[in-house]
Amino acid sequence: MINFKELAKKYDTPLYVYDFDKIEKDFLELKNAFKARKSLIAYAVKANSNLSVLKKLSELGSGADCVSIGEIKRALLAGIPKYKIVFSGVGKRDEEIEEALKLDILFINLESEAEMQRVEEIAMGLGKKARISIRVNPNIDPKTHPYISTGLHENKFGVDIDTAKKMYLKANNSSFLEPVGIHFHIGSQLTKLEPIKEASQIVADLTRSLIKIGIDIKFFDVGGGLGIEYKDETTIKPYDYAQAIFSTLKGLDLTVICEPGRFIVGNAGYFLTKVLYEKVNGDKRFIIVDGGMNDLLRPSLYKAFHKVEVLDRTGDVSKADVVGPVCESGDFLAKDAELPKTEHNDIILVHSAGAYGFVMSSNYNTRARAAEVAVEKSKDRIIRDRESFEDLISKERKYI
Repeated sequence: MINFKELAKKYDTPLYVYDFDKIEKDFLELKNAFKARKSLIAYAVKANSNLSVLKKLSELGSGADCVSIGEIKRALLAGIPKYKIVFSGVGKRDEEIEEALKLDILFINLESEAEMQRVEEIAMGLGKKARISIRVNPNIDPKTHPYISTGLHENKFGVDIDTAKKMYLKANNSSFLEPVGIHFHIGSQLTKLEPIKEASQIVADLTRSLIKIGIDIKFFDVGGGLGIEYKDETTIKPYDYAQAIFSTLKGLDLTVICEPGRFIVGNAGYFLTKVLYEKVNGDKRFIIVDGGMNDLLRPSLYKAFHKVEVLDRTGDVSKADVVGPVCESGDFLAKDAELPKTEHNDIILVHSAGAYGFVMSSNYNTRARAAEVAVEKSKDRIIRDRESFEDLISKERKYI
């Protein structure tokens, strides 16, 4: 058991805490689910990009799914081999594409015909052949929050099947492109298996047709998006997920790439924040804490639910909004949470904060970002220092 009160006392609040033992357990569960086939678990760095988290995953054999050159550099710095790194994302700058090609990563995922043209021209300028994959949009409703749905035509991601076919044919005839993979990703926080299986079947059928005409596809990238339990969701078991994918790949000798983020780190992370005081406006109760939307944005951005609890407090509960110090009405961590009466300096624990927590934090209101702590085999250690005011103004001070 993690002693959160002691960690809050030792490292102060707001504070992110990551259970590295759980990260290892969840990663290995997914890795083992895919072991019946050639496979690569390429962790989605965007979920939580702390270098110590990446180093832990690299030691477990993880690859990395990256959406910026900065994430690629983080992955390499943490020890993830270049041949296990995939570069995804809709808007890659020329400099990022060039650097990725020079770093000789596994392949670049392409999201449009225009992007393929840029990659080809940059590869030509370097005198290199760019290994590529194309993100196919299977137009399947993933049954998730619209902001994290990515597999419909109305979303900005990927290309339709007919466009993908044209792109593969063109790439196959290019002296500077080498199509080695095919990719799809229909959304995040997926809790229903059928849309994933349906999308996989569509893309597997496309893969068969490409192989028949001589395009040597080696990697079948199923994206990520496996959901976790925030409240009372029924989640997909990794074994069932893998078997659903495998069932669509009969007769295909491909390496399956899976890109989990939230599944690996989401429920392994916690956010600690300190009670400043309570107030009541009419019949509305507020618990005002020192952590805000700049620290944990998901509740404000998505109206996402995170379980909150007051540590070491019992007694009668009543509804309260847990709100932060940021000067916005949308600054809240929980709405109408059933919580006991709190006192100054009580610690509130926010669950399931390991994914899209610290990585989405900001310095809005000139607030320093939180420290990050790892707990492994009952020992805690700092893995990112709390920012100081000097950190915040370091890029500006010389100009005044």
